Amino acid sequence: MGVLEKIQKISGNTYSTDNLKSGLFAGVDEAGRGPLAGRVYAAAVILDHNHLPPGIKDSKKLTASARSVLFNEIKAQSVDWAIAYSSVEEIDEINILQATLLAMKRAILQLLVAPQHIFIDGTHNPDVNYPMTCLIKGDEKLDCISAASILAKHARDEYMIDCDKKYPVYQFAKHKGYPTKEHIQALSKFGPCEFHRKTFKPVRNFLNTQ
Repeated sequence: MGVLEKIQKISGNTYSTDNLKSGLFAGVDEAGRGPLAGRVYAAAVILDHNHLPPGIKDSKKLTASARSVLFNEIKAQSVDWAIAYSSVEEIDEINILQATLLAMKRAILQLLVAPQHIFIDGTHNPDVNYPMTCLIKGDEKLDCISAASILAKHARDEYMIDCDKKYPVYQFAKHKGYPTKEHIQALSKFGPCEFHRKTFKPVRNFLNTQ
């Protein structure tokens, strides 16, 4: 089954041949829901199905160097793409799920080309006025979602590397804010910094003991 036929089957819609060939289907994915620190990112991508960069797959199955290469190729060869985020303050104010959906909404609304259908990785969809389908493990099923996962993951990793430059004691460049043993030890020793999510339990626990 071809990519466009798979899109038609998953979406449950019967698109015309011309509409299928146009390929204006957006994939949306996020990066950074689980970490204790940093923004949550989202990306939206409309691929050109006649010019797909080789090697697109779920970003978690790619090395950082492979993601970096594909990051540039996807941006160069896609019909349209956008990257957005929600801040640490927004995460703490409205919770991580709502902040993730907000980042997704921002990415979708930044697209200059209106998609015919949007495919969201996961089980929750953002509040935008487009036909949408949520897919569990969508980044393993559709190239457009895989491409979005690559853009979101690479952009967030680069942001965490910048955070590391300001606060090297936490080793953000190494663990990207996830609750590794080294990260927890640094939190215990130095306490949270401005990039930590204050409502996340491990961080909140350290704040309460200060």
